[in-house]
Amino acid sequence: MKADIIRQVINVIALIATIAVNGLANALPLNGLTTGEISDRFRVYFVPAGYVFSIWSIIYVGLIAFVVYQALPAQRSNPRLRRVGYLFAVSCVANIAWLFLWHYEQFPATLLAMGALLASLIAIYLQLRQGGTPVTTAERWLVRLPFSIYLGWVSVATIANVTTTLDYLGWDGAGVAPPVWAVIMLGVGVLLALAMSLSQADVAYVLVLIWACVGIAVKQSAVPLVTYAALAATGALVLVVVFTALRRRSVTT
Repeated sequence: MKADIIRQVINVIALIATIAVNGLANALPLNGLTTGEISDRFRVYFVPAGYVFSIWSIIYVGLIAFVVYQALPAQRSNPRLRRVGYLFAVSCVANIAWLFLWHYEQFPATLLAMGALLASLIAIYLQLRQGGTPVTTAERWLVRLPFSIYLGWVSVATIANVTTTLDYLGWDGAGVAPPVWAVIMLGVGVLLALAMSLSQADVAYVLVLIWACVGIAVKQSAVPLVTYAALAATGALVLVVVFTALRRRSVTT
């Protein structure tokens, strides 16, 4: 019981720290630069329009809902939340570490922090979907959904982080033009969405990728190859959503 209370409290503190650092990173800003100003330096095309990053507001609202829900006395012994353990706190530490490394321009090291964030979110995602007691409607909306959205966005961010770091290191793309690499990365995104659809039937995850692809089409409107590829990826992802919804409906009927 005491261990459960400690876990609940640490999760709350970890999220408060993460939101505070994210806010200060751009309000101060850290090292005199906003997150977006640093991103705009690089000649990469797998980057969405600025408005797309407003998804962080949705992510943090969802995570607040999660930490409040998991902190309830009735959820203290929830087996799925117990299995998650301190993974959420680890994800928060990785998120904060990434911000400091990014703002202080330690770009290769940001990959380590992003990798830790992605790995912890994947672990959380899988733990929440293990069998056991039935999932309540509240848990589905306040726990599973927030992490579907968060994992979807961090999947996109990981691809963007890799392309940005490679550009920083001066990689020549192995003779392949940067816009073509962006098209390849969009293809990777579609494959990720398809994998999540087949394995988890997760519509929310795919919707996040659609949001990102539309944003890439808007941001890269001056580069027709990337724009058309992003729109094609959006169309493919919409089909994945329809397929997933029909698949879920057939399972429940």
